[in-house]
Amino acid sequence: MSSDLFRLPGYIISGKIKNQEILAEDYINLVYDRINKIDVKINSFISKNYEAAIQKARKIDKKIKNNEKTGSMVGIPIGIKDNISVKGLKNTCASKILQGYESPYDATVIDRLKDQDAIIIGKLNMDEFGMGTTSEFSFYGEVHNPWNIDYVAGGSSGGSAAVVSSLQVPISLGSDTGGSIRCPSSFCSVIGMKPTYGTVSRFGLVSYSNSLEQIGPIAKTVTDIVLTLNAICGNDPNDNTTLNKQFEYKVNKIDEILSKNYNVGVLNNLIHNSEEQVAKTIYDKIDMLKENGFNVKDTSINYSDFALAAYYIIATAEASSNLSRFDNIRYGFDFDPEGYEWNSYSSHIRSNFGDEVKRRILVGSFVLSAGYYGKYYLKAQKIRNIIKSEFNRLFKFFDVLVLPTMPILPFKIGERGSAPLELYNLDIYTILANLAGIPAISIPAGFSKEGLPIGLQILSNEFNEQILLDIAIFFEQKDKFSEWNPVPI
Repeated sequence: MSSDLFRLPGYIISGKIKNQEILAEDYINLVYDRINKIDVKINSFISKNYEAAIQKARKIDKKIKNNEKTGSMVGIPIGIKDNISVKGLKNTCASKILQGYESPYDATVIDRLKDQDAIIIGKLNMDEFGMGTTSEFSFYGEVHNPWNIDYVAGGSSGGSAAVVSSLQVPISLGSDTGGSIRCPSSFCSVIGMKPTYGTVSRFGLVSYSNSLEQIGPIAKTVTDIVLTLNAICGNDPNDNTTLNKQFEYKVNKIDEILSKNYNVGVLNNLIHNSEEQVAKTIYDKIDMLKENGFNVKDTSINYSDFALAAYYIIATAEASSNLSRFDNIRYGFDFDPEGYEWNSYSSHIRSNFGDEVKRRILVGSFVLSAGYYGKYYLKAQKIRNIIKSEFNRLFKFFDVLVLPTMPILPFKIGERGSAPLELYNLDIYTILANLAGIPAISIPAGFSKEGLPIGLQILSNEFNEQILLDIAIFFEQKDKFSEWNPVPI
């Protein structure tokens, strides 16, 4: 078996396994050999699933040999962010407080991936409880960017983006509360998609901010994104926020995409606030759209200056409520309560949260407290409705809106960790889609002079994921960005 198979996308690997060109078991062993070699420098894995993965691979090989029906993702290894439940694996959320917790059930998205014969390869590093923009806030150490291991991978799904970028697995799942899939996808030069709120079940996702977050895929090719979306989307009786709709996405041909005459809005008021190299790269992509017949016009979104404050008020308020359950009674780590009365016991247990989580709990508790609920939380919800109305207005004229994924280039590990407000400000372009509940995708757009990745973000109206995929396919065909790989590590 060729040792270069790790360079191939998931859909090609799946085809080779189906055609019995390679055995799933041999391929999974190759994947783990690659992980053991590479991840010591990246730190994208918290736990691995070797025994179960090999057993699944053997079952797949047997099914194929016996001409039994197989799923659409047969033999594809997938990494899972460590806040999504996988039965029998630890679900730590990268937190000390959950270091011994093992999930007793599968999240709905995991059930659906397994139904399609995907192979769960392990659990991935992240910012603790999904709270961060750099994946530095993890009990298990920071995630390193494969393009330059001295730099951050982005967050909070940093492990999910870095593991795909470094060619350890072809596909991963992350969760996106305010850009947590798209930010690391931009910093690591991969594709990351946040679907419309309600299209993917959150059952089995450890909640950070229920009204904002969504599970979504990260991959190097649009085809792998489409495969994964088709597997995980759809109504779930266990999650009342999922919609009773059928979702089926396609990889359309470039001629068909160009014939649709998509109207593209350029959010100039946001692009202008980006670093110079970021803005130039995005405008180069916009020029490419113009040159290929897309209807491109400049526009702007109003009230975006208020969006960041509204997002952090809503997100921290919901987080403070959700994290109150972590009292080490229902789940947690081994600790003898002997000699503690309840208040001191609770205080001692919750001291195991990291600094960023404590910070957000404090802010969330404050904005929900008597006297401040109306002053902050209700006003934030009003801004959220205004932002949604702004998008409704813009999508009367445009099929998609384009802007950078992140306003700056990736930066060195440790460079900004002591300035939380600076980190919060970096979410300004990504939080808009979460507030409005609309789909968004980040695709590789290019690199800075220093060789650091830059991402292009594309937004569309709710349930218009196919349009985002079409635009992504266009750029994939033109730029061949799925072939951009870091220098061998």
